[in-house]
Amino acid sequence: MEKEPILKGIKLTKDFGGLRANNNVDFELYQGEILGLIGPNGSGKTTLVNMISGNISITSGDVFFKGKSIKGLKPYQIGRLGIARTYQIVKPFPGMTVLENVAVGAMFGSKGKKRSTKQALDIASEVVDFVGLGKYKTLKADSLNVASRKRLEVAKALAMGPEVILFDEVMAGLNPGEIDQAIELILKIREKGITLFVIEHVMRVIKAICDRIFVLQQGEKISEGTPEKVLNDEKVIKAYLGKRYKQLAA
Repeated sequence: MEKEPILKGIKLTKDFGGLRANNNVDFELYQGEILGLIGPNGSGKTTLVNMISGNISITSGDVFFKGKSIKGLKPYQIGRLGIARTYQIVKPFPGMTVLENVAVGAMFGSKGKKRSTKQALDIASEVVDFVGLGKYKTLKADSLNVASRKRLEVAKALAMGPEVILFDEVMAGLNPGEIDQAIELILKIREKGITLFVIEHVMRVIKAICDRIFVLQQGEKISEGTPEKVLNDEKVIKAYLGKRYKQLAA
């Protein structure tokens, strides 16, 4: 790992009126690693990603990408710098084909302003093949099943040409076989040199792919370290995993 993180959050805090969703959250993501984020529903995980990606404003604190603050930038500006994200609730562009959906990502990303429509479609075609949706290129995106829609969401992010991808629960709604395939895809993405920040509830996934993880509870970080260390932390078991997980893992 390099000494300076590619993405860093310092004391990130978000208030919604009188509710504090995140409180002084610090994190560091290093080039080439997979950092996991876990925690119970309502713990502020998606809020944190929304602050990083510019979807919501930061109440206090800051986010740095390659040493420069990105606080206050719009999502499209952050996307063009080299940070892409997926969404927990997948919403393909209706009425457009799989290929066209992914081409939008290519036009939006780090070199999007310089790309012609043909170049965007060429990139989209390669990415669609990479994620395993090649046979669906000409289908309307809203006709895909849940697993294929998740892959489409990943493809749109990849087409942006990112250095970092923020994954928000890409495994939600998948069966065990589909989860295995998604794990394989995520590891292939890392092999392409892309750094990953992953929110996930499926502990099998966290253990299989993550180098480090951290845990939020009620908007505050309560643990951080290797998956083995964190998943055996009594604070994490009490706050999130539960005694049954501890018994099954023993």
